[in-house]
Amino acid sequence: MNNEIEVVRTFNRDYTRLLGVLDEGLLDSPYSLTEARLLFELSGGGDLATLGLRESLGLDPGYLSRLLARLEADGLVVRSRSGADLRRQLVRLTPRGREVFAGLDTRSAAQVEGLLEGLPADRRHRLVRAMDAVRRILAGAPAAPFDLRPLRPGDLGWVVWRHGVFYAEERGWDATYEALVARVAAGYGEHHDPARENAWIAEIDGEPVGSVFCVRADRPGDVAQLRLLLVEPQARGLGLGQRLVDECLAFARAAGYREMVLWTVAGLAASRHLYVKAGFELESEQAEERFGDAITAQWWRLRL
Repeated sequence: MNNEIEVVRTFNRDYTRLLGVLDEGLLDSPYSLTEARLLFELSGGGDLATLGLRESLGLDPGYLSRLLARLEADGLVVRSRSGADLRRQLVRLTPRGREVFAGLDTRSAAQVEGLLEGLPADRRHRLVRAMDAVRRILAGAPAAPFDLRPLRPGDLGWVVWRHGVFYAEERGWDATYEALVARVAAGYGEHHDPARENAWIAEIDGEPVGSVFCVRADRPGDVAQLRLLLVEPQARGLGLGQRLVDECLAFARAAGYREMVLWTVAGLAASRHLYVKAGFELESEQAEERFGDAITAQWWRLRL
């Protein structure tokens, strides 16, 4: 936790410095960040109640009153009492206030454009997605919906990389597991039969967060194999694993397979839950030394 706290604090320091938030005036103006935010809240037009401003910005009543007094002295806002309730104070922008806000808004957009245009497209997209994720998580917004799509160039490399990293972190497996995944991915890329084999990548906001492959099993008869199922930790709890398994099973049935098998290891509780729920039954298991670990290898089977 201490390390995570320091990462957040470092981000805050770097980002506020980058945007010039610590300067005496925001965007070379005589106004602070908070005053500029007040102008933004009022920019929609019409009168706003000071109570609503306090609640939306989380400001102390006295502090808000001092801020509004300064903006009013500069001719940017005007305050009045509500005709329906004299206890309610209303605030609106003056024509001068709208002019000042428009200038700040234009300069702010240009500043951000300058930050983004210097980045390659892939890094720019990653940055925007990451910032949106930060906003959604801290706001308690519901998780973004996921999408499934076929493989695109570069996806096989992502599958190998993420499996290697994930199982090294989660299980302590060595590079021989990543090498195994690389062989499976390479074999699929070079020799797969589109009519009877398929693979899917799951995405959230354009970012890969999962995978699954349906391939012909190395067994006699019409037997398919589910391989390379992965769900990133940040995408768990969305039903993504179940959707990947269901998509694989639906394809196998449509392709004419009679059975589906999969190979896994004991101890992967989340995966086991998915397989049992889909109807797979444990076919065999045995202790092995693989991937720098003592594992219990398992074969599971499902009649389609």
